[in-house]
Amino acid sequence: MKGKDLVLIRKGNPTSVLVIGLIVMFIFCFVSVSYAATAKEIEANVDAALKLFDQVKGGKELLQKAKGVLVLPGVFKAGFIFGGEYGEGALRIGGKTVDYYSIAAGSFGFQIGGQKKNVIVVFLDEEALKSFRASAGWKVGADGSAAAINVGAGASIDTTQINDTIVSVIFGQKGLMANATIEGAKLTKIVR
Repeated sequence: MKGKDLVLIRKGNPTSVLVIGLIVMFIFCFVSVSYAATAKEIEANVDAALKLFDQVKGGKELLQKAKGVLVLPGVFKAGFIFGGEYGEGALRIGGKTVDYYSIAAGSFGFQIGGQKKNVIVVFLDEEALKSFRASAGWKVGADGSAAAINVGAGASIDTTQINDTIVSVIFGQKGLMANATIEGAKLTKIVR
């Protein structure tokens, strides 16, 4: 870019901001799509995330109540006006992997930064789990809602206060991003 272009960006020219946002989104989408982890890599990352989750007070109790657990370790989210997130994980029932899933979302609005986080979606009801598994692509908030619990350092989960059939737990955040949620994200089965 030339000096004049840089001045336009500093002054907040909407066209320049839009172009930069589209470039960031384009790069983010193609980097995510071009890399798919192997089943062995996903399993290792899921195991590591579950070990970390075991350290959360109340985490083991929540998992013991689960009919199924979708573990999405290292979900990466980045944004500058336009944003996106992507990650891959495994759905486990009875401690065994039954399917692999990806999580993807795009967003527009005031946002800047990047973050890596672990997401565990806990299905506390058999019907909710069946509905999720039967769907081709499940959008959080549209196809089903998941009560969100954001677990920071030293926080705990009170399983006696959970009345929802699906709970998403976000933990192990690294980086700076204004929000930590999976609302609007699409969960899609990975065909291997």
